[in-house]
Amino acid sequence: MKIAILETGRPPARLGGAYPGYGRMVERLVGPGHAYATFLTDRGELPEPGAHAAYLITGSPAGAYDPDPWIGALIGFLRDLDRARPVVGLCFGHQVMAQAWGGRVVPSEKGWGLGLHAYAVAETAPFLDSRDPIAVPVSHQDQVVDRPPGARTLAGSAFTPHGALLYGDRAALSFQCHPEFEPDFARALVAGHRAAEADPAFGRAALASLDRPHDSARVGGWIRRFLDGAR
Repeated sequence: MKIAILETGRPPARLGGAYPGYGRMVERLVGPGHAYATFLTDRGELPEPGAHAAYLITGSPAGAYDPDPWIGALIGFLRDLDRARPVVGLCFGHQVMAQAWGGRVVPSEKGWGLGLHAYAVAETAPFLDSRDPIAVPVSHQDQVVDRPPGARTLAGSAFTPHGALLYGDRAALSFQCHPEFEPDFARALVAGHRAAEADPAFGRAALASLDRPHDSARVGGWIRRFLDGAR
């Protein structure tokens, strides 16, 4: 499958370039067997419509509601996209898909989610291996608070009710969490994060949570099977 990765951000400069970009992280998560092309969407790059079989949208420090021209262009791209063309979003990708297709995203009054978060799986789908809960790294304050019409909540928690969305009226799947984040990167992201510095106890708890087993590879398998089923 020819897949376009829409890279909407990159690791913080404070990490000194020690980690791969978000596009490369997503590529590693989904794995081999596909032809990937990365577009720096936060710098104005978007693929030609119809040139790729599927689209993966990365995380970003931006908000899906921000007035930046590139966000408006991405939302327009998503609205014009063939509904049968598979789209997968992670964190900001999850949010901008919801925003584009009639949902609502806001900065959560619950504050920042950092570390390893668990989601209960609320729905069944052909690409799932089971309905067992998942625990995956997160780094977000914004959340989807209203689902778009036709979307179902696949997984979530009390902190993040719409943690994963499955779209019934288009070939789309999105996650608020970051299955593409390896544990060492997730730890580096928490260490020095402004929310962790503002509340050291919160930061210590977030770091400690990342020592527990995680289900990132399992979620990566869901994404692979979702894309394979859309071929």
